[in-house]
Amino acid sequence: MYQQAKYDEPLLNEIKGEEEKEISVDVPDKLKRSSLNIPNLEEWQVVRHYTRLSQMNYGVDINTYPLGSCTMKYNPKLNEEIAKWFSYLHPYQEESTVQGALQIMYELQEMLKKITDMDDFTLQPAAGAHGEFTGMLLVRAYHEYKGELEKRRNVLLPDSAHGTNPASAAMAGFNVIEIPSNEKGMVDLEALEAATDDTTAAFMITNPNTLGIFEEEILEIAKIMHKNGALLYYDGANLNAIMGITSPGIMGFDIVHLNLHKTFSTPHGGGGPGSGPVGVRGELVDFLPVPIVRYDGEKYYLDYDVKHTIGKVRSFYGNFGVMVKAWAYIKRLGGEGLKNATIRAVLNSNYLKERIKGYYELPHKDLRKHEFVVKPKNARALDVAKRLLDFGVHAPTVYFPLIVHEALMIEPTESENKETLDKFADIMIQIAKEAEENPKLLEEAPHNTAIKRVDDVLAARKPVLSWKDKR
Repeated sequence: MYQQAKYDEPLLNEIKGEEEKEISVDVPDKLKRSSLNIPNLEEWQVVRHYTRLSQMNYGVDINTYPLGSCTMKYNPKLNEEIAKWFSYLHPYQEESTVQGALQIMYELQEMLKKITDMDDFTLQPAAGAHGEFTGMLLVRAYHEYKGELEKRRNVLLPDSAHGTNPASAAMAGFNVIEIPSNEKGMVDLEALEAATDDTTAAFMITNPNTLGIFEEEILEIAKIMHKNGALLYYDGANLNAIMGITSPGIMGFDIVHLNLHKTFSTPHGGGGPGSGPVGVRGELVDFLPVPIVRYDGEKYYLDYDVKHTIGKVRSFYGNFGVMVKAWAYIKRLGGEGLKNATIRAVLNSNYLKERIKGYYELPHKDLRKHEFVVKPKNARALDVAKRLLDFGVHAPTVYFPLIVHEALMIEPTESENKETLDKFADIMIQIAKEAEENPKLLEEAPHNTAIKRVDDVLAARKPVLSWKDKR
């Protein structure tokens, strides 16, 4: 219950009197503007202008977004509505006034623990890369506590790794060593074992990897790491391919970061918002950032008493709005629903792959999980991507992973139905035929967009960074 506030009437009258006084400020003439360079427009002109701009934009609400490795699934509007309910909260409020918010954070922690088979979680990291960096700080703190940090300076990662992996390891002060893939597109175990010794701090890996191939020898990889005293780190970017089927904990991982803004369907892209919780197991629980939300049976509270904590990694308590949407998504689907989402994501990926693989090269293993990588037979990946825009479809990720020349990385997600997949496949097949019969059509694409082919070199050397440059 809210208590009626008691106001000081004389003080209010004094404030009111001050507000009614005319405020006079002397402004030097050289700072004054005689006129503003603003067009005089009717309201309807302004509305139509900005409405047209919004229609020129592209988003998952308009059409499929097959951006490989990004998991651009549809975001239920219900989750957005629920997040709005908490928009009035302020992080400086007393714990007793935000018990509902703390309950959501606590329940989210518990659900993520169950999904990943980790022992505990921090919700603080603001995005996936931030979660990676936090994970690497945990690796550093763990080996430092063990008195082995001076010698354990190497972090291993596969040549198919996400670009943020080596960056996160390097920022935490580690040397980065690349492990090659074998002919099947998986980690070369012999190379991994040869590179692993008492100087190894951790191995960072995504499973399935960026080719969409499941690392079949993951249990052996875990054994190699653990027998050498190293940690196994799970990049959770591709959790959408395994949730409800298996988990990082089952596979032997010690640390995992998740992307709530991908796997659990909250808005993704455009620089945010994001959320990258980090889960750990065993001794690593004692190193997690503070605070962590706890429940004592009566109330929820923020726990700052973590034995060997690395401290805070973010202001306040993380991107709470994103957490609410992820909480709503998990609650609505439940365990069986999450499993079905995974099954459908893998089914959609393999169906689309089968539709187009006769027209594009499919490197490495045939069976894929939630995403797959192909390369054009008679064109550059960039030209295929530009031509796709003419059909009103967003292009997939191009030129990644680096181990596939001219890569097109496609992830349809579980959101899309067969009709959408068939339309996308038909367009891809048409473009493959055009590449063979009329390559210039691709090389000069896009033809139907508001802005035609951009000179990438000129744009990099002479970027237009402000509207003033065009006056």
